[in-house]
Amino acid sequence: MKFEINKVDNNARSGKIMLEHGVVNTPAFMPVGTSGTVKAMLTDTVKETGSEIILGNTYHLMLRPGMSVIEKAGGLNSFMNWEGPILTDSGGFQIMSLSKLCKISNDGVRFQSHIDGREFFLDSKLSMEIQNFIGSDIHMIFDQCIKYPSSYDDVKSAMELSLKWAESSKNSFFNKKGRGLFGIVQGGVDAQLRKISSKELIDISFDGYAIGGLAVGEGQELMLATLDCTLPYLPSDKPRYLMGVGTPQDIVESVTRGVDMFDCVMPTRAGRHGQAFTKNGKINIRNAKYAEDNRPLDEESDCEASNAYSRSYLHHLFKSKEILGAMLLSWSNISYYQHLMQDLRFAINEGNLVETVNNMYDNWIKKNNI
Repeated sequence: MKFEINKVDNNARSGKIMLEHGVVNTPAFMPVGTSGTVKAMLTDTVKETGSEIILGNTYHLMLRPGMSVIEKAGGLNSFMNWEGPILTDSGGFQIMSLSKLCKISNDGVRFQSHIDGREFFLDSKLSMEIQNFIGSDIHMIFDQCIKYPSSYDDVKSAMELSLKWAESSKNSFFNKKGRGLFGIVQGGVDAQLRKISSKELIDISFDGYAIGGLAVGEGQELMLATLDCTLPYLPSDKPRYLMGVGTPQDIVESVTRGVDMFDCVMPTRAGRHGQAFTKNGKINIRNAKYAEDNRPLDEESDCEASNAYSRSYLHHLFKSKEILGAMLLSWSNISYYQHLMQDLRFAINEGNLVETVNNMYDNWIKKNNI
């Protein structure tokens, strides 16, 4: 895996990640395809939005359909008909948030499936094996993610265990041309623990570094403060990935601080519930005021879902509980997120990120939404 930085504007960077299945321009947003699908979207439509990389998940795919199915299909790219790069999360967060019961030891985690209650065991070696079967371009180390708030001792213990698993993940990594392994910085919102985690991960040496354990309820102010005390310790020549974030404002604020990669379920989840993101803020298409509004969501957008269907029609689809409504808003939202990333990359390359961000905020605030 190769990473090149094209331009720097203060702390923000634009660059490229060269992977087995293609090139990813950064800053980049990865639509979430947890179970081998970006919900309510065709892979061709995902590509049309400008998405260059998507995210899959070890936990979900090992439970269903299972590794034998994906291996026989020739990997996740072939299985889901996606030709571009894929990043796979290691499963640690999902075990924390979804499994019915989990027992953590130094060796790994024994847990019950949230689907049918069956018991499974996952450790760093198996996580690497599964990600290899999946065939993803970027693998994430196996880590322990804990809830917020948690005690200092629990956060410290999880961070230390994640470091142990980071080393064993690297030892079990199936390295090949165009593939990368990312470490994950843990430590809750404690600045000293984040510093320790960052430095020890750098000593192990990874192709990129993720900031994990955030977007779990700590709020934006604490999240950004944690970024401010973590990013200075991460190598400037490696990509930085903020996991599970977030809102357009979260992304803009993080890009200005030097983050290169993001993923979040928000655009598709919001789309399925009738919320659209636009350059002028958010629209809840279920509101009665849109029942006879024949304007498109955004007439200036080049996305068909945004410019070719009226707000009145979209309102009707959601009131009628038609599947097409969720499909169109998910498409429109992913397109909006990708246009946001394109605008940020262009602004960094032109050296006018501050002005661009201020203009974005002005548009959002005028609509009293951000």
